Amino acid sequence: MPLPQLEKLVVDALEDIKGRDIEVIDTSRLTALFDRMVIACGDSNRQVKSLAQNVQDKVRSAGGQVLSCEGEAIGEWVLVDLGDIIVHVMQPAVRSYYKLEELWGGKGPLRVQRLPAEATATGEE
Repeated sequence: MPLPQLEKLVVDALEDIKGRDIEVIDTSRLTALFDRMVIACGDSNRQVKSLAQNVQDKVRSAGGQVLSCEGEAIGEWVLVDLGDIIVHVMQPAVRSYYKLEELWGGKGPLRVQRLPAEATATGEE
């Protein structure tokens, strides 16, 4: 399955079950292991599990392959490996603790908050 089609399928599957704060990070220049990382939040263990399961179901029904899935037993953080795309579905507290967006160069909430402070420090706004 072409990467843009797989990416859209993943985002749509997360939006179907009200996944929040969905962010797609292009990692193609950072690692050869995968091209995109998708991060989303669910409000409870049950929702996190359902979001991850919906991603897997939609990918499989479209003819794609799910290589592995980790963390479904607990449901605080579920990782779905689709080969070219890695999907992280997390509860908000777990997401804010690990800050994957910061590690992988996404926009993330902390980067957005720092920009105005940096602009103010340099006299720009």
